[in-house]
Amino acid sequence: MQRSIYFTEEHDLLRDQIRRFISEKVVPNGDAWEADGMTPRQILKDLASLGLLGIRYPEQFGGSNLNTLESVVLAEELGRSSYGGFAITVLVHTDMASPHLANAGTPEQIEKYMPDIIKGNLITAVAVTEPDAGSDVAGLNTRAVKEGNDWVLNGTKTFITNGVHGDLYFVAARTDTSQKGSRGITMFIVEKGTPGFTVGRAIDKMGWQSSDTAELIFDECCVPENNILGGVDQGFYAILKNFQNERIVLGAQAIGEAQKALELTLEYTRNRKAFEATLWDKQTIRQRLSMRLSEVEAGRQMVYHAAWLDTQGIDCTKEVSMVKAYCGELVNKVMYDCQQFHGGFGCIKGTVIERMVRDARIQSIGGGATEVMLEEVAKRLSLIHI
Repeated sequence: MQRSIYFTEEHDLLRDQIRRFISEKVVPNGDAWEADGMTPRQILKDLASLGLLGIRYPEQFGGSNLNTLESVVLAEELGRSSYGGFAITVLVHTDMASPHLANAGTPEQIEKYMPDIIKGNLITAVAVTEPDAGSDVAGLNTRAVKEGNDWVLNGTKTFITNGVHGDLYFVAARTDTSQKGSRGITMFIVEKGTPGFTVGRAIDKMGWQSSDTAELIFDECCVPENNILGGVDQGFYAILKNFQNERIVLGAQAIGEAQKALELTLEYTRNRKAFEATLWDKQTIRQRLSMRLSEVEAGRQMVYHAAWLDTQGIDCTKEVSMVKAYCGELVNKVMYDCQQFHGGFGCIKGTVIERMVRDARIQSIGGGATEVMLEEVAKRLSLIHI
């Protein structure tokens, strides 16, 4: 029996395929990846062999030509893996970086890069965030100046996922300094090894330990004119367009993480005894977990609906902003209670719930902080029809 108005049997088969892959390939190895500070390139190639790196891309390049709902299934199941670093390594490649090429690339650029992106031969990253410009994209300071047939980039990017081990970077730079705010920003394709482009340092984070995160330095970095992505001074709009997809999949990832944490906590409380009964026998614990599960289910439906609106070509900026704000906060609220009910065991390094607590913290910050998302909702309150 179909349990969702958004999904079909094909979606269920996709979900089962991803879940089997995670059980066989990710869970047995995730702790080692955490220690290494990265997800191995081979695991992305393994995902590629199942067609999971090109879900949204044209079949002529090796993709599946599907839509946002399939991306949501992927993101939710990656979140359920319990390894947030692994999940974000994949999702940055599939749904946050490479869409810049898919959406704005020329036919020549797409033909050159997309097949290897889908195969996992080229790992992608998007370089927008700077030390003084995170959610405030219009505040970025990296400059690009035209010199002959090249553009010369100078600046620093930070908190770039896949920054250390990536191969292809989609970089935002200001090309017209006379323009203020969001105007005068351009996206560039920068390949690893380009003279003047270096990885400054790998960043050691509290969570997402199995993803590599880097500071990137552009020092007189010459990029050919045919590596402009989209159009000159048109980058801000491309960034905002891609933010929509990024925030939907981050919401789905957060819901997958919250669901997994509740499953682990339900199992723990049903077996952990205290005061001559299991923790599950305590009414306050049963009710708290039931409420959190209800909130997660509400968040899941918000994610699904926003994804469906996107597939219909309907402007869903308000709904996506709600998803990012709600799910980013919710996953942290869920983790707090789950760790609390694990007691002292939940605070020991090496336990699943302790790692998930650390991984979840960034969800209310990365990809659009909660406060920024709520402002996006507030701007559109006049559009609500009761």
